[in-house]
Amino acid sequence: MSQFSSDPTVFKPLPRSLVGLAGIMALLEVIFSLADRGWLFNPALRPVAFEYGAFWSPLLRGAQPLFSGQPWTMFLTHALLHGSLFHMVMNVTILLALGRLASDHYGNRVILPLFFAGAVGGGLAFGLISATPYPMIGASGAVFAFLGVWIVWDWRRHRDARVSTAPVMTRILVFAGMNLVLWFALGGMVAWEAHLGGFLVGLVAGWFLETRNAARARARHATLRRLRTPRD
Repeated sequence: MSQFSSDPTVFKPLPRSLVGLAGIMALLEVIFSLADRGWLFNPALRPVAFEYGAFWSPLLRGAQPLFSGQPWTMFLTHALLHGSLFHMVMNVTILLALGRLASDHYGNRVILPLFFAGAVGGGLAFGLISATPYPMIGASGAVFAFLGVWIVWDWRRHRDARVSTAPVMTRILVFAGMNLVLWFALGGMVAWEAHLGGFLVGLVAGWFLETRNAARARARHATLRRLRTPRD
C-alpha cells in the first residue's frame, strides 16, 4: 500500500533505515577524508579499508584473501566505501531520493533488503564480467537497484493509465548513455557492470513489489465488495 500523502503540508520524515545507510556512508567518508589529510588517524586508512572491504574480482578466481570471509563480506562492504567525498555525496543524494520513492510506495521495510540485494547483484555482475585487478567500491550498484524499482513502477503507472510507455524506455536509454559517456570520460573507471547488476536486481524487485501491491489491492476490493453485498 502506498504511504504517500497527497497533502503537501504534511511532512513525512525519511525512513530511519535510509538515514542510517546515508549516515554510515557519510561518516566513513568523513573519517577517510580527514585521514587523507593527516588530520585524523593514518593517511593509509582509506587504502587499508579498500584492501579489506572493496570488491576484488580476483578473489572469485582463486586469489588469496586477507581473511577467510573476505570473498563473502566484500559483496556488502564495498557498497559502504567511496573513493572521494564527491563520489559519496553523489550516490547518497540519489539514494535518498529514490529510497524515499520506494518507501512511499512499498513501505520502509524494503529499504535495507533492496539496498543490500542491489549491492550483491552489482558485485556479482562485476565479478562475473570484469577481470580487472582493481577494486570496485561505491553504492552505485545498490542505487541502481532503486532505479530499477522506479522504472518498473513508472512503467506500470503509464500502462495502467493507458498511455505510451515510450518515455520510460527513453529514460533507460538515457541512463545507459550516461554510463557510456562516463566510462569514456573517466578512462574506463566506471563500474558499469555493477550498475547493470544492481539495475537487474531492481527490475526483479520492482516486478515483485508491484505484483504484491496489485494482489493486496484486489484483496481489499474483494473484501469491500463482500461487505457491501446485502445478505439475506
